[in-house]
Amino acid sequence: MANNSHRYRITVTPVEDDGLPCQSRCTIEFEHTCHDDWMRILESMQRQRGFSGDERAALTVGTKLLSGLMLAHRKDADDLFAPLRPHMGEFIKELKQRNSAV
Repeated sequence: MANNSHRYRITVTPVEDDGLPCQSRCTIEFEHTCHDDWMRILESMQRQRGFSGDERAALTVGTKLLSGLMLAHRKDADDLFAPLRPHMGEFIKELKQRNSAV
């Protein structure tokens, strides 16, 4: 059986105002596995109007991270995401519709 998951390493590094290297803890780094190909999604998002390139990337990565966590924890007895679940579904549906209409 083929493995349809994609592994991503997410790195967040602050950009210092003065251009000097940051001190102490400078990077947040973690891995995330997802069944979706984020690169392909980001390519399709390039047609999305009203967002800069950085905003499209943030929207894609942020949405995929949050929806992945929601999916992974959907059966938790104390599902933290339960109140957000219907709204996230509607948001993703609207995002897909807008992207396909462009």
